[in-house]
Amino acid sequence: MKLDLKNRAKDYKRPFLIAGPCSVESEEQMIQMAEGLAEDGRTALLRGGIWKPRTRPDSFEGLGQKALPWLINAGKSTGLPVTTEVANAKHVELALKAGVDVLWIGARTTVNPFTVQEIADAISGTDITVMVKNPVNPDLMLWMGALERFAKAGIDDLIAIHRGFSVYNHPKYRNVPSWEIPIALIEKMPEIPIICDPSHISGKREGLLHVSQKAMDLNFAGLMIETHPTPDSAWSDPMQQVTPEELFAIIDQLVLRTETISEEAEDFIDLMRAKIAAQDDKLFELLSHRMKLAEEVGIYKRENDITILQQEHWRSIIENRLQQSDEFHLTHEFVRSLMDAIHQESIRHQTKVMNPSLK
Repeated sequence: MKLDLKNRAKDYKRPFLIAGPCSVESEEQMIQMAEGLAEDGRTALLRGGIWKPRTRPDSFEGLGQKALPWLINAGKSTGLPVTTEVANAKHVELALKAGVDVLWIGARTTVNPFTVQEIADAISGTDITVMVKNPVNPDLMLWMGALERFAKAGIDDLIAIHRGFSVYNHPKYRNVPSWEIPIALIEKMPEIPIICDPSHISGKREGLLHVSQKAMDLNFAGLMIETHPTPDSAWSDPMQQVTPEELFAIIDQLVLRTETISEEAEDFIDLMRAKIAAQDDKLFELLSHRMKLAEEVGIYKRENDITILQQEHWRSIIENRLQQSDEFHLTHEFVRSLMDAIHQESIRHQTKVMNPSLK
């Protein structure tokens, strides 16, 4: 029977909550976990990792096929539908045979179109629900492409999961959220609900509330949060898992806002948007004028055989602007990104006038 998770996620009282351990470790663990989640009544889907794609070969890679009945039985005993990750056609065959309700495609799989197509072919003709995590690298087209492959295979109950993007040694996140990418996915594929995975973004239980609130403020449909009876003794990713009690404490703290606004609020917001648009017009006029000045500099450099990039000057500009960021109430990250974008556009304009014969 089709779960129709896409429509349920849209209509479900936010957040549509997916919870359960990173890895299925035993039948007792899963029964205890399912009972702890079902008792509260807010969990919509029980998750559990059967096959775990790990970076290092000696890491715990899941118990495999023998753990499938434990997940299934835990769901049946509490009335919770269940989901697990599949990474190849064999996983699909075993999961469907066992009775898994929802499949999810992990970030390491989404990055490979060949593997995604193999899985899409394996589930073609079924009415299974499929959730697709973003690829490990920040590539919107890969994410969209994976969703499109499943749609072309006849799977119309699709969910996107935002779990952040790999980065080396970030001080705050295990995987940086890069919120602009899931926002772009919502713009390109508005019919597909999006769920946030704060566990993999934060990498630590202390960051779950912050990431979850941001996802709710961006009107995401739900959350996937790793939950374990005894997180500190979990066989995989213990630092990012919480107990059911801690999970619901996080959910209780969330401020859930709505897209629906009153006529008075709409009038006020429209007025402020008009003012913002006027300021944006001024910004673009200033940027256009700035690029014309950059072209004049480019002409001078061409006539005097001077390189476009003046590294010391650029370093000095960045340092000065970053020092001014607090004064203008702007984050260092925004200022750096903005200046990098302006610099690249300036280089493009100078390149055009310095090398007019090159297309």
